[in-house]
Amino acid sequence: MTKQIRIIHYRQKCIGCNACIEAAEYRWRMSKKDGKSVLLGAKEKKGVYSVIVHEHEYEPNREAARNCPVNIIKVEKI
Repeated sequence: MTKQIRIIHYRQKCIGCNACIEAAEYRWRMSKKDGKSVLLGAKEKKGVYSVIVHEHEYEPNREAARNCPVNIIKVEKI
């Protein structure tokens, strides 16, 4: 069985600093519309974005979470 992780992004509080993109550019993009980061592949529920991905994305996205100055990214093993 393959292990997975969940990435959670509280996008409304994003300040557009680009730290998440520098850590995991394949999972994050900057929106040209509002200047905030976008968690690629995520689904939105009540303003919170989340995506379940393979465990090999854990470390880069943990780095994105650690580098986020407003602490709005959570990464958890499931």
